[in-house]
Amino acid sequence: MDILKFSIAGLPWFALYLAATLVLFLVFLVIYLRITPYREIALIREGNSAAAASISGAMLGFVIPLANAVVQSANIADMVLWGVIALIVQLLVYSVVTRIIPDIGRGIPEGKVAEGVFLGALSVAIGILNAACITY
Repeated sequence: MDILKFSIAGLPWFALYLAATLVLFLVFLVIYLRITPYREIALIREGNSAAAASISGAMLGFVIPLANAVVQSANIADMVLWGVIALIVQLLVYSVVTRIIPDIGRGIPEGKVAEGVFLGALSVAIGILNAACITY
């Protein structure tokens, strides 16, 4: 019974970190969905695989460093700070790529899967690098 009591003692911290990461995730999604010139959710509902690949990669590219921030952080404020940094990095990735390849924004609504996969994979790749940099 002591083991159960000891394990349950961490439940409030689990709930706090989970709530904070979910809020950060939702903030990321809202901002990302607003800065893209197309409506990913509507496109996905229409079966657009390019939009699905692009937004999926962006979400993973954000969540990977966010998860690492949870593991590496000293406290909740530290985790939130690194979560915000991960959010900014992912938004910068999108901004830089759409400046370098301006047509990529036009291809995704047209269902050009290669562009969606490229943008999504790039987001994941930068997210992995971002996560690796969150170390002490």
